[in-house]
Amino acid sequence: MSRTRTLRAAVGLAVIGVTVALAGCGSSSSGASTGSASVAPPTVLAAASLSKVFPQIDPGATYTFGGSGTLATQIEQGAPGDVFAAASAKQPAELLAKGLITAPVKFATNRLVLVVPSGNPAHITTVDDITKPGVKLVICAASVPCGDYARSVFTNLGISAAAMKNVVSEASDVTQVVAQVALGQADAGFVYITDADAANGKLTVINLPAAAKPATADYIAVVTAGSHQTGAAAFVQDVLSPRGQAILRAAGFGAP
Repeated sequence: MSRTRTLRAAVGLAVIGVTVALAGCGSSSSGASTGSASVAPPTVLAAASLSKVFPQIDPGATYTFGGSGTLATQIEQGAPGDVFAAASAKQPAELLAKGLITAPVKFATNRLVLVVPSGNPAHITTVDDITKPGVKLVICAASVPCGDYARSVFTNLGISAAAMKNVVSEASDVTQVVAQVALGQADAGFVYITDADAANGKLTVINLPAAAKPATADYIAVVTAGSHQTGAAAFVQDVLSPRGQAILRAAGFGAP
């Protein structure tokens, strides 16, 4: 009887040992899988016009928003960054030629509009009104896509000299234009429709005639010297995914 009990005890201990070993292997496998699936969040350098929509697509990324020209210069100077998103094809093309980013992909379009303060104290109703004496106009600097686009509008409409004469400020990015017009520091300014819509009723939009509209598009690429290549590629895919595109459409951006 004693011998039987001894055998039973030995078998029981063996079963327990196997069970514990299997449980340990399962736990270890799960941990390794989680570790391999973990991707470090990228640092994204993006145009100011994307400041509200990108965090909706990926709230975990680290962002620096500003003028596309300024951000491109920072990348050239070695500033840390994994993804570059610009409001124009110009800056990405320049960085690509220098081997600093991968081939840029167009992921959205936008639309330039004229905006005035909600009260419209200067009584501006058309783009021609910005050439009237005394009108205070604010635009982005020429190195910023929104400033380049505005100058294209002036050229297309043949009003460059008169319009530039009324420019009282050249902002470093589109959010500054929005703020100055909304605060009444300027009578009018040129911004993207997405920024105007996000101004919570503080701006009135005046659409531009067909002859004035420059082509506006947003491009995205991975920075070749970035420290988080996998996270950067994943971010780009998120932006291009059906979900990312739906969020962009909801924010007022057009299809690429």
